[in-house]
Amino acid sequence: MSAPGRTRAPRDAPAGAQARASRDTTGQAVRDPAAQRRSTGAVLRSAAARRFRAAWAGPLTTYYLLVGSTALLLVLGLVMVLSSSSVDSIVRGGSPYAAFLDQTKYALVIGLPVMLLATRMTTAWQAHLAWFALVAALVFQSAVFVPGIGCGSGGNQNWVCLPGFSAQPSEAVKLALALWLGVVLARKQPLLGQVRHVVVPGLLGAGVAISAVLAGKDLGTTLVLGLLVAGALFVAGVPMWMFGTGGALGALGVALFIASQPDSNRAQRIENWLGGCTDSAGLCFQPKHGTWALASGGFFGLGLGESRQKWSYLPAAHNDFIFAIIGEELGLAGTLLVLGLFAVLAVAMLRLVRYHPEPSARITTAGIFAWVIGQALINIAVVLRLAPVVGVPLPLVSAGGSALIMTMVALGVVISYARSDPQAAAALAAQPGVLRRSIAVLGRSSSVGRSRRSRRG
Repeated sequence: MSAPGRTRAPRDAPAGAQARASRDTTGQAVRDPAAQRRSTGAVLRSAAARRFRAAWAGPLTTYYLLVGSTALLLVLGLVMVLSSSSVDSIVRGGSPYAAFLDQTKYALVIGLPVMLLATRMTTAWQAHLAWFALVAALVFQSAVFVPGIGCGSGGNQNWVCLPGFSAQPSEAVKLALALWLGVVLARKQPLLGQVRHVVVPGLLGAGVAISAVLAGKDLGTTLVLGLLVAGALFVAGVPMWMFGTGGALGALGVALFIASQPDSNRAQRIENWLGGCTDSAGLCFQPKHGTWALASGGFFGLGLGESRQKWSYLPAAHNDFIFAIIGEELGLAGTLLVLGLFAVLAVAMLRLVRYHPEPSARITTAGIFAWVIGQALINIAVVLRLAPVVGVPLPLVSAGGSALIMTMVALGVVISYARSDPQAAAALAAQPGVLRRSIAVLGRSSSVGRSRRSRRG
């Protein structure tokens, strides 16, 4: 006999069917446990996907992505500058912490305060400051040609050197040009289908800035400036045929510049890159040791501080080739982390370019995006031997005060755009009230807990 309150499935029914056909005492069907788990998992995944989409579409997502990726790249850069520069500092007779302390000073004492000021900049202030910033940067750049003030190395004249002070003015030119292009192209945006309105004043001003840097024979920075201008013009809405013409003229100009410098080693670097390095003791020394550093790191690296190539084998280990030391000490995982952080930074800036209501903010962000992300890709491509050595640092990571400070200020400007978006501004304005209410709730909870403990006592 069957148990009271239950129905029996036919004897020839499969066991699974009998389980599904069984009923409890209330007449409800008993669910298959495996099916119930699958259903619960699907519900949880769907809920998680909805929460992710809601968070991704949140008004402060771009702001948090910018702040988080910038901060993590900065911290990683400080750690790797300490690790990669200590041996070279000792060889030079100094403290093993010399380069690290300098980089920390540039980042925290100078860069961070100026960056925080930049995060409060509005597009109205940008319109007032743009022309002054560009003129001041060009005057500063012209100082590299003044005898007794300008200095350089490797055939480049791109530094201002004074007792107790040195700086690279071309880094200031990058920031000033991005701000200036955002203002002038936004004002002329409806007219940019006509060549004369693209040329005046946009291309003329950009041409003066690029020529001032190229006159110091700094080809790497010139290429980055070209990317910056192209990014700003593209988002401003310049027709694509102008990009084709401009790109062809730019490539021709670079080729003529390299051909006109027979005393430099740029042409030989390109030949070595195209034909494979054979002079291991000459110009191929640095690229080969960079490749060996990456190869010896494997998947998880030799360990932080355990690089072999930084023992005076790899020139510029804490500057242009710091990515090779990251690969050697932190392995493939470390290099992917760096690439991932730059990808997050890129996505955040692209969100601003797409959604910000102010044209000047979109254009300036596009220029800074092309500058920072483009320079990072060039640096990494050089270390991976996908491009000839051009001498540009890895933004926020490589040692160097001028590049670090100007990059931090530029990202501070981008963060100011993320803050000034109407929805983000409203969300940020509401946060202090939420914080006060949370503190009040925590205070009430703690007081209730204390009163209960006192009653128990």
